[in-house]
Amino acid sequence: MIIKGRVHKFGDNINTDDIIAAKYLVSYDAKELGRHCLESIKPDFAANVKPGDIIVAGKNFGCGSSREHAPLAIKGCGASCVLAKSFSAIFFRNAINIGLPFLESDEVDGIKDADLLEIDLSNGIIKNLTQDKAYKTPSFPEFLQGIIRAGGLINWLKGQ
Repeated sequence: MIIKGRVHKFGDNINTDDIIAAKYLVSYDAKELGRHCLESIKPDFAANVKPGDIIVAGKNFGCGSSREHAPLAIKGCGASCVLAKSFSAIFFRNAINIGLPFLESDEVDGIKDADLLEIDLSNGIIKNLTQDKAYKTPSFPEFLQGIIRAGGLINWLKGQ
């Protein structure tokens, strides 16, 4: 599974309230949530995301409350993947449940805003096409790739 997109760079400890503010939790509509994704940090973020773009962040991405709305907002704004140094365990589970791929890498510091990345989930290879660099990371397990391809856990279970 290959993902290719432009980088939107963030720092450490991006919490679920930063990803989607509590005042928007009245909706489960991904597109509606996506319109407000990360607006407390970058007010114009959602307006600038193109389908397939990639969020790159530091440590502890998705910390905070256990709301499934956070990865849903990311997916709803058009981002295809999150690459970070580390993730909160609850974000990890919620991202899988809604079909949002993510990878951990210690190499995120060298990736810059607007770089073009190509991520091979099957082989764990991150290519920075802008900087002509490649990084290795643990591959995304085939079982989880199946859930992502199905659009989330519920859709995967319906297909079984």
